[in-house]
Amino acid sequence: MKKVFIYAILIILAISMVIPFFMMFLISLSGNENIFSDYKNINLSLCAYKNVFHSIPVAKYFLNSLIVALSTTIGQLIVASLAGYGFARLEFRGKEVLFFLIIVTMMVPSQVNIVPLFYLMSKLGWINTYQALIVPGFFGGFGVFMMRQYFLSLEKDLEDASKLDGCNVFQTFFRVALPCALPAIATLGIFTFVTTWNSFMWPLIVTNTESMRTLAVGLTIFKSSFREITMWGELMACSCICSIPVIVVFILGKKYLINNPMDGAVKG
Repeated sequence: MKKVFIYAILIILAISMVIPFFMMFLISLSGNENIFSDYKNINLSLCAYKNVFHSIPVAKYFLNSLIVALSTTIGQLIVASLAGYGFARLEFRGKEVLFFLIIVTMMVPSQVNIVPLFYLMSKLGWINTYQALIVPGFFGGFGVFMMRQYFLSLEKDLEDASKLDGCNVFQTFFRVALPCALPAIATLGIFTFVTTWNSFMWPLIVTNTESMRTLAVGLTIFKSSFREITMWGELMACSCICSIPVIVVFILGKKYLINNPMDGAVKG
């Protein structure tokens, strides 16, 4: 009986989360004149999607967001995994102080960093470039902290065995520690991709031409172009387009989230 109750609660929660996405998709296929009418009488069409692609360069926005999100995610994973392993397994002077400073950066609101970061990008001549959109995302205290904690939780036996076989630090990291950390890497990768994909404030500040806008910025400007009437069909069509990469990334990374951490080490 207890199991039935738990499953019923989970099903209700799942339905409550799926319904808004279903309604968003349904509205994107509806005309603006009958969105709020009885859905039994709605004629579904792709007009809203056609209007969006004719009104704004959605493909360019989409490509920019994809380049920025993928590049930032890859860079974040490389930096966080290397730094996390170093803090977890290596001994060097000032290690605790340096890690403490990294933790402190997590307590500083991201809005505080916007002005100095913009000034730095300006001095480097990176305003309105991919570098300004991507490079700052490589470094984050959360990623380093997360990877460090995960590496600390791993047994050292496999690493010690690899050292006895003649592996150096980098070989041990890439052949043993990294395959074991696939669940943490997948989790951090999904989190970073989604956060970067949905980022609005920073891309808005460092881009000033239509060719460099990301999807979040471009669609917000598209929404602000409405004057007398809100084009709900077009807005929902844009929202559906925005949701596709996030759903795909989660589906692809989901299988790594549930794997046994030791599976990667055995296969490696």
